[in-house]
Parts: sequence; C-alpha cells; structure tokens
Amino acid sequence: MNDINDTNKLVESSLEFDRSVLMGPFTEMMQSVGSVFWQLLSNNVPGSFHWSMLLVTLALVIRLYWKREGRGAKTAEGRERQSHTFLEFLFPADIYRHVSARVDLWLWCLERALRPIWIVSLLLVFGPNVETAVINGLEWIWGATPALEANYFWMLFYSLTILLLCDLFFYAIHYTMHKSAFFWAIHKVHHSAEVLTPLTRYREHFLAGPIWASGAMLAYSISGGIFAYFFNGSLVAATIFNLAFFSVLFGLTGDFRHSHISLHFPLWLSHWLQSPAMHHTHHSYLPQHLGTNLAAVTSIWDRLFGTIYIPGKDEFTP
Repeated sequence: MNDINDTNKLVESSLEFDRSVLMGPFTEMMQSVGSVFWQLLSNNVPGSFHWSMLLVTLALVIRLYWKREGRGAKTAEGRERQSHTFLEFLFPADIYRHVSARVDLWLWCLERALRPIWIVSLLLVFGPNVETAVINGLEWIWGATPALEANYFWMLFYSLTILLLCDLFFYAIHYTMHKSAFFWAIHKVHHSAEVLTPLTRYREHFLAGPIWASGAMLAYSISGGIFAYFFNGSLVAATIFNLAFFSVLFGLTGDFRHSHISLHFPLWLSHWLQSPAMHHTHHSYLPQHLGTNLAAVTSIWDRLFGTIYIPGKDEFTP
C-alpha cells in the first residue's frame, strides 16, 4: 500500500506529455511506464522503514521508555511488561524469537516479491481508466475545465481529500474482510499472528495485497480525476519530506501499530486519529475488542459507523 501512497511522487517524475487532452496524475504517470516500473522495483521499501521514519520511531521509543520508566511494552501474552534495560524494552526475546515473528519475516519476503507485479498491473490497467472516466464524466456534466488557479491551500485540500478517501476505502475493505466468510479466509492470515512485530503489517495472504491496493488506487484516481478537472491538471498534492500526507501520518506510528510497545494518544486526539494502541485492541480476541478500529489513519469512519474502541492505558490485549 505504501507504493500506491507515493503515487504523487512518481507522477512528478514522469515525462512531459501533450496537454491538449486533459489528463489526471495516474494517466500522466503512465507516459513513463518503464521508469515507473523500475522505480517500484528499486524503491520497494516500506514507507515506515524509510530512514527518516525509523529515526522518528526511535525517538518516540526513547521518549516512551524514559517517561514510563521501563513500562509501556507488552509480553507475548499481551500483558504489561516492566523492562529493566532499553534493549529489553525495544527487542524483547519472547517477542522476536517467537515462531510467529519468523513467519512474519517469510511472509514479508513473499509480499515484497509479489508487490511490484500487482501494483504495476493496477496502475496500468485500472488507475488511468478510473481517473479518465471521472474526468470525462465531469466534462460531460459541466463542460470544459474551469482551470482554477492552484495554490498551497488547494494542495492541502487535495491531500486531505486523498487521506479521507484512502481511509474510507480502507475501512470499507477491512469491514468486509471481517464480515464476509470468503474475505475473512484471506484476512485471517494477518490475524493469525501470535505476537506483533513491525513486519506483522505485511503478514498477509498473497491475495490481500491487490485488494488493499485497489482501495488506495480508487482513492487516488477518483480524487485525482476530480482535481485534474477543476485545475486543468495543474494541481499536485502537498507533501512532507517528499512523502504523501497519508504515508507520513501512517508511517509516523506505523511501526507501533504492530508492535509490543503500546503507544497511546491523548483521548481527544484518539477521537480523530487512530493510535497504535487502538490497533492493538483490533488484534485482540477479547469479545469487547472484536471488529473495532477498522480504519488505517483516522478515527472518523470508526466513530461514524460505531466501531471505535479507545483502550485504557496498558489494557490487556491478548
């Protein structure tokens, strides 16, 4: 999903194209398919494993260890742990020597090998078609593009639209995976993890990757088509350190979502953004935790559809 989230970066590096026909960012990107493909291969590294994100993660871990005086991490059983050293807090043996952690590693290798194939397939076949259909539909309804002037406010608004749409499609897919027997057969591979590590995020059935990416592709292509129409293709999403907003917000705490370290947000913030601790409850098998916190970044959709659950500090999450 991280490669899909970096679509805007790929678009900006695309070759120049003929603007006599209005195109959106997905279609523009396809003008340089070869370079995109090789970028996907060479940059096939999870966004949360980017050096900048790892530094942020390490800083947060140090801060949490110091503030909680060695508490805040959990055992393999999901109970609070008192760590006596920072190394024990960061890399506890019962977590990283667990057979489940080794399975995470092998499934991550499989996911990395397959990812470029289905991502390029989605970009080539579906993304541009959806985006072009959106543009054509808007031109049929309202006529030629109004060619609004792009500025940083609209760049931010475009980024927010992508973020909310990505999160909505993620929520819808995730909800379906938990409610449908067919899709649960695919998603239960992810929930079979007995301990949580950052690589658990990629512990997926080989069919799950294209499903998740389809949601992100729809979010990017629909929003891309809408904003391409209104701004005559001149608007790009705002970025932080050349990374899309969705990637940054997800990446900042992404390593904690599947981790033995429990990172909570203030209560007011948890009503708007998903804390890693909220995702820990999603992986719990306790009745009150089942089917909760289904979005990826925000808490908006879970609040709207009644699936939000904000855990207490160090709440038991087996």
